[in-house]
Amino acid sequence: MNIILASTSPYRRRLLKRLHLPFQCVAPKTDETPWAGEAPAALAMRLAQAKAESVAMLHTDALVIGSDQVASVDGHIMGKPENFDTASAQLRSSSGQEVVFHTAIALLAPNRAQERLHVERFCVRFRTLSNSQIANYLHREQPYDCAGSFKVEGLGIALFERLIGDDPTSLEGLPLIQLTELLGEFGVDIL
Repeated sequence: MNIILASTSPYRRRLLKRLHLPFQCVAPKTDETPWAGEAPAALAMRLAQAKAESVAMLHTDALVIGSDQVASVDGHIMGKPENFDTASAQLRSSSGQEVVFHTAIALLAPNRAQERLHVERFCVRFRTLSNSQIANYLHREQPYDCAGSFKVEGLGIALFERLIGDDPTSLEGLPLIQLTELLGEFGVDIL
């Protein structure tokens, strides 16, 4: 079965490679602007589904995986920072707080015969961080393309007191435990 990851994210690509499946990546065409008043989990699901659908329209013979991640503090959405100043502000607002990540998966069967949707919730409790710790971290890792301004698979793990959730791969952008289950429902046995 032809499998397409509707993403250009190197993080999602690296995660999906862990399942040892042949797949290709195709860039989705999706407006990622949140709607007014849209909840973080709803935004993640809408974007994952929109990404999968935009690719599935052009590749009707493929099983398409769409995914999106939204981070929030006290219900306020944090996007990808894109630069030092925004990342620094995000980490200051996360310092000593619990940040909630909603990572959504949309799986579309060939010819859109079936669809499965899932949102994985994962919480991160941040240590209380000084301005110099935040600056040192950002200069060393430069996570400007990551929701929440950190890379859990790297030095970002030092920012946390506690991780709370069922699937740590969801923090990297693709919840592999749930994806494996959903792929099984589509006849793709990982093992």
